[in-house]
Amino acid sequence: MTPTGVRLKVVEDRLAAVAGYLARLRRLPAGSEAEFLADERTADAAESLLRRALESLLDVARHLLAKGLGEATLEYKEIARKSGERGVVDDADLVATFVEMAGFRNRLTHFYREVTPGELYAVVRDHLGDVERIAGALRQAAGRLAGDR
Repeated sequence: MTPTGVRLKVVEDRLAAVAGYLARLRRLPAGSEAEFLADERTADAAESLLRRALESLLDVARHLLAKGLGEATLEYKEIARKSGERGVVDDADLVATFVEMAGFRNRLTHFYREVTPGELYAVVRDHLGDVERIAGALRQAAGRLAGDR
């Protein structure tokens, strides 16, 4: 595949969506696990918003790999791994986190019945910053890759 150029508008639109999903996740009642679990709609909202945020991140990474580097990758965990291999995300710990995120997205989509409300609470409580760090790394990579053309 030949790189055809990163479209910064695509990247910024998807990353703006991620920021919006994170803002909505932070507004959920999550001061304690009991508060989070008190209304089943909270876990439902968290599941949907997390899946959308993760899919948006992975869509950005796929775009950067394909349009910026000519690397065609479809499977989500492979997108995260290739992001590290090709230097889109250049921090090894962050790449490992991104691969875990891709796996969690797959669980949310294909094994949704196995994802517990308590697990969703833990992600909302402890890992939204990881999503922001990946978004920041992808934004930086977009700037680099768009500047290479």
